[in-house]
Amino acid sequence: MNLIHIDPTDRHRVRQFLDLPFRLYVDTPQWVPPLEMELRAALNPHRHPFYRHGEALFLLAIDDHDRPVGRLAVLDNHAYNDFNREKTAFFCQLECVDDHKVSAALFEAGFGWARSRGLTRITGPKGFTALDGMGLLVKGFEHRPALGQPYNHAYYHDLVASSGFETAREVVSGYISRNLQFPEKIQRAAALVQKRYGLHVKRFTTKREMLGMLPALLKLYNDSIVPGDGNVPMSARDLKSMSDQLLLFADPRLVKILMKGEQPIGFLLAYPDISAAIQRCHGKLLPFGWLGILLEPRCTDWLNINGAAILSEYRGLGGTAVLFNEMFQSVIKSRYRHAEVVQIGLENERMQNELKTLGIDFYKMHRTYRREL
Repeated sequence: MNLIHIDPTDRHRVRQFLDLPFRLYVDTPQWVPPLEMELRAALNPHRHPFYRHGEALFLLAIDDHDRPVGRLAVLDNHAYNDFNREKTAFFCQLECVDDHKVSAALFEAGFGWARSRGLTRITGPKGFTALDGMGLLVKGFEHRPALGQPYNHAYYHDLVASSGFETAREVVSGYISRNLQFPEKIQRAAALVQKRYGLHVKRFTTKREMLGMLPALLKLYNDSIVPGDGNVPMSARDLKSMSDQLLLFADPRLVKILMKGEQPIGFLLAYPDISAAIQRCHGKLLPFGWLGILLEPRCTDWLNINGAAILSEYRGLGGTAVLFNEMFQSVIKSRYRHAEVVQIGLENERMQNELKTLGIDFYKMHRTYRREL
């Protein structure tokens, strides 16, 4: 076995890096490939916004017959470490045959690269942007992942654990049926909170209206995070890159902004799940994959709820109840039959218990890992 540091100009090795998971999941109908255009951009320092504030190493393991058997990306996110006052590397894009020797070689090379940059810890899987799903799937292998969320074979946990990693954090995703009966008391509480504190929900009918709110949403997101919580503020370019992805298939009626007067204080982001279209085109937009992806929002009966935040000073005042109400209204008053609330941290026991009380079935779990270097 040999390890190769991927050069983004080496078309043969880049193609091997991209193609490996198609071989590993050939008999796994649940797996959804990443969009090739996005993964190619991540491999290219001249095309992805991450490289304005970070560096990345891409590793490919090949056997004696020049066939890929494993891959790994390791990131040095300067913006994250500066904001959180850490020296942390991240790993992502792990794909590997069920062989501890291969995974150990990939990780050891990644550890060495991280140490050479003065980093003292590695954690993951965690990718390039906030839209990249995090963690290894450890529960719910029988279900197709929500758009952008990781899917992997069950043996991946053993590969990671055997390289000295321990559990860092676990997040769960929950299923909502359109037939779920949403308690009237929460609807009444939401209405009461809005009246008492002068809150209202801003809704959209066109993508142009959504674009007009992006600067305010950027400020809201950045104001809602603090050093040490594992997040990092986004720049205007970061937001532009993410919004370009979402606008391909976004339904503006599913984006809700909680306002106090003219100030945004919270938001809820939901969008149609286009995973089936990505499976059909094998992650390739060209020549005609883009058409299927553009049409899929009209056909899918699945909705992803993947993004909710509220300024801390309004959480204890009932603002969360307003967002819960909007979340359920997005499901109940739409044509969608199924919805998934994506990746809620297990440490957020209050929110989990509230959602369980409402009848949400937490049927998937993802786990992130950490290791001192």
